[in-house]
Amino acid sequence: MESEGWTRLALTAFSTSVGPIWARGAVGAREVCLPCGAGITNDHMASVHGGALMTFADIALGVAVVDAIGAPLCSTAQLQYHFAAAVKVGDLLLCKPEIVRKTRRMIFVRGLFRVGDDTVGSADAMYNVFEPRA
Repeated sequence: MESEGWTRLALTAFSTSVGPIWARGAVGAREVCLPCGAGITNDHMASVHGGALMTFADIALGVAVVDAIGAPLCSTAQLQYHFAAAVKVGDLLLCKPEIVRKTRRMIFVRGLFRVGDDTVGSADAMYNVFEPRA
């Protein structure tokens, strides 16, 4: 991944449960990637669990939000994920998040989730923005 310009995101706690997540590109125009491993599949069907896809969506869209405000001072207020196709073990799931609107207290963001040339999902979300603590 690194040889293709990807940098592993420094995640902690629950965010690490879906596996390593990678990003590349300039701030404000990043692409975020999840290599889908066996640890995030359903117990049946050999497809990636919907909860793992939604966790990745929250992180991927959150990358754009943190880029927009310059610090991790936000929380998810709402997240909606639309499942369009199954994601399989071994797939590289990609998202290019896009800021739709930014206010002082809220940021609206969306993204398409792709495996190769196929769109497998889409998401939109709202994030609360917090003031830095003094």
